[in-house]
Amino acid sequence: MKKRKLKFLFLTVLTLVILAACGKSADPEPAASGSSAPSGGASASSGAPAEKVPVKLILKWVPQAQFAGYFVAKEKGFYDEEGLDVTILPGGPDIVGEQQVASGAADIGIDWVASLLPHQEEGLPLIQIAQIYQNSGLQLVTKKTSGINTPADLKGKKVGNWMGGNEFEILALFDKYKLDPNKDLEFVKQGFTMDQFLSGELDAASAMTYNEYHVVLEQGVPASDLNVIDMNSEGVAMLQDNLFANKDWLADNKETAAKFVRASIKGWKEAIANPEAAVDMVMKSAEAGSSTREHQLTMMQEVAKLVAPQGFDLEKMGYTDDAKFKQTADIALQFGIIKKAANLQEAYTNEIVDMAMKK
Repeated sequence: MKKRKLKFLFLTVLTLVILAACGKSADPEPAASGSSAPSGGASASSGAPAEKVPVKLILKWVPQAQFAGYFVAKEKGFYDEEGLDVTILPGGPDIVGEQQVASGAADIGIDWVASLLPHQEEGLPLIQIAQIYQNSGLQLVTKKTSGINTPADLKGKKVGNWMGGNEFEILALFDKYKLDPNKDLEFVKQGFTMDQFLSGELDAASAMTYNEYHVVLEQGVPASDLNVIDMNSEGVAMLQDNLFANKDWLADNKETAAKFVRASIKGWKEAIANPEAAVDMVMKSAEAGSSTREHQLTMMQEVAKLVAPQGFDLEKMGYTDDAKFKQTADIALQFGIIKKAANLQEAYTNEIVDMAMKK
């Protein structure tokens, strides 16, 4: 009987020891003073990288050097460094970037300010978050044989533009020189080639400094045979390539937007400093046969002059200039792009660029 009691007592004590040991192993050790859990959802022991935040950028047009900064930022890993997984979506003639961003199909878009303003007026929840091109690239090109040396000489001539929202700087130029486009000259729709100008069908043709003007030169017309009317020097320029976002998306993603802007500006600075390398990166995404590397290199060199004009402080890259935005909005109102004066406080913000520059 005594033996049975001793055996029972021994088993009881053994069980209690085992249970105590199990309980101790289940309790976590207290964290060291001042320590914190790993951020980004990855455990310290697993070493798994934090998941990148997806961002979709939609271009104004097809991939070309006009957008080189974004391709450089992606290729060089600048977006990766910010924890972003950026997808660059091509634009095109049938794609309206504002609608894509408003619907959520893209997070950030690129367009001319004059194209963004009417979409804002229509009620789409869009706001400009950065201004990349500081000058307008639009100009009128004429042959010296046409006798057009100044804008006043456009009277009685045939002037072309692509229309569809690209014509308002030209209309502002006409207005400055008291030229009625319906009476004093013939203002016509221009194709997306320079054939009408080269054949003599147009006396003056619209041309972007980084594209159509060089198409004319590439066709064998020397620059010495041409005159150029520049919208910037004429004081009728409108802001062009910007970055805009959906207000609803932006409200929850300001840090993401700032990271995107910061990496993009870094990409633009790199593209301007190394145009040859930038073009190589662009050509990887350009449609095969759509352009030549030589043409894209010329485009890159000309685009650099719009992003960072002579004397421009590179530390101000991305900021929207109040006076230039107002001039753009005033011209837009004058020619009916928008029906009422734009609310500048709601149309654009420099907050995101400010955030981007603080790092």
